[in-house]
Amino acid sequence: MRAQFALLFALGVLVGIAGGRIETAHSDQSATAPQQPSEEALPLDDLRTFADIFGRIKEDYVESVEDKSLIENAIRGMLSGLDPHSSYLDTEEYRDLKVGTSGEFGGLGIEVGMEDGFVKVIAPIDDTPAERAGLQAGDMIIRIDEKPVKGLSLSEAVKLMRGKPGTKIQLTIMRTNDEKPFEVTIERAIIQVASVKSRTLEPGFGYVRLTHFQSHTTEDMLEAIEELKRTNGDALKGLVLDLRNNPGGVLNSAVGVSDAFLTGGLIVYTQGRVKESKMRFEAGPDDVLSEAPIVVLVNGGSASASEIVAGALQDQRRAIVMGTPTFGKGSVQTIVPIDDARALKLTTARYYTPSGRSIQAQGIVPDIELERGEFKPLAERELGAVKEADLVRHLDEEGPGSGEESGSAQEPLVAEDFQLAEALTVLKALTIVGRPARTADP
Repeated sequence: MRAQFALLFALGVLVGIAGGRIETAHSDQSATAPQQPSEEALPLDDLRTFADIFGRIKEDYVESVEDKSLIENAIRGMLSGLDPHSSYLDTEEYRDLKVGTSGEFGGLGIEVGMEDGFVKVIAPIDDTPAERAGLQAGDMIIRIDEKPVKGLSLSEAVKLMRGKPGTKIQLTIMRTNDEKPFEVTIERAIIQVASVKSRTLEPGFGYVRLTHFQSHTTEDMLEAIEELKRTNGDALKGLVLDLRNNPGGVLNSAVGVSDAFLTGGLIVYTQGRVKESKMRFEAGPDDVLSEAPIVVLVNGGSASASEIVAGALQDQRRAIVMGTPTFGKGSVQTIVPIDDARALKLTTARYYTPSGRSIQAQGIVPDIELERGEFKPLAERELGAVKEADLVRHLDEEGPGSGEESGSAQEPLVAEDFQLAEALTVLKALTIVGRPARTADP
C-alpha cells in the first residue's frame, strides 16, 4: 500500500511539473515561456521501481525519513544528473537567486560551478573578498573549512561558503600547474557589485569594464560612455571593453550592451526543443560610438552573457577580440516555479552567435590570443648601455633644474595590466590605419 501511494504521489509530482508554466526567468533568460506537456508516455515500469525504492527506504532505513525530504532529494538528483547548471531551488536558494541581479548579496564574491565533483571558480568578482584573496578563474575548491567538497552538491557547497558577514572561511585550492593544494582564508562580506567601471586610458581612448551583467548594466554603461565623451572633448577615438572574469548574468543586458555598438543585424539566437526556447535578438540602428574602433578583452573567466557580447561584436566585425579563449557556457537556464517558495532552474536552450557558432563547451576564440603577462622594465645599465655620465671627465649638469630630482614617474599601463596595454596599442593602430568597411551582416 505504501509503495502504491508513493507511485501515485510520484506520478502526481511529474504530471504537475510537466503541466506547469514558466512564469519568471532569471540569469540567462528573461522572457516568460510556457512549458509544454510531454507527448511521450510516462515510463510506468521505471516509476514503479522508483515507488518500490521509496517504500523500501520508508520502511527499512535506519532512521525515519519524511516523505518531503525523500521527494526533494529525488528531484535534486534528477536535475543534477542533467548538466552543471540545472538544479532544484528550495525556499532559501530561490530567494537568493531572485535577489542576485540586484547587485548586493552576501558571500565571498565568486561565480562557481561543479566539475569532477569539485567546486570550480568560474570567475572572482571585482572588489570582493575572493578577488582580494587572489582566487583565479579555473581554481578548484577541494575543501571548505577542512570539509571535503567531493560528494557535495553545488548548492550544499555554496551553503557552506555563505555565512554572516565578518566571519572567516578557509578554502583549500588546487590550481592548474601547481604541484600541491594551498589554503586561503577569506572573510565573508556583503557583496556590493558595481557592474560598470570606466576611465580614460589616454586622451581620446576610453576604458569600460563590465564585471557582471545585471538588470541595469546597459543603462550604467551608456552613462559611463557619455561621461567619457564629455571628458574627452565630446568624442572618443576608441574604446576598450573589458569582459575578463565576467561570469555573465541577465540575457537582456548582454543584448542591450551589444546593441549599443551595432547598427543592425543579429546579436544572438537560441535553440531548444520547445517553440518558446527559439528566440532571435536583432540590433537597432544606433551606435553609441559612431563606429569608433573597439577592442574587447576576454579570458577563461568570461562566460555566458560575456560570450554573447564578444561573439556578436566579433561576428559582425565590429570589434577586435583579444585575450584567451572564454569559458564556453552557452546554455540558457529558465526558472520554473513550483510554488511561491520553490522552483527549478532548468537548461532549456543553447546560445548561438550571429554566424551560427555554438558557444556551449566551445567558447569564443579571440582574434588575437594574448596570455597574461608581467612587464619588468630593465635599466639601460643592465643592457650594457653607456651614457655621457659614464665617460671620464664628463661635464656636470648646469642650468635650471640642476640638482633637482624629478617626481617619481607613474607606473606605466603595461606594468599595471599587460593585456590592457596591448589592447590599447591595437586600438591606437586601428585609429591610425582606419577601419575597413564592414561586410554585410551575417
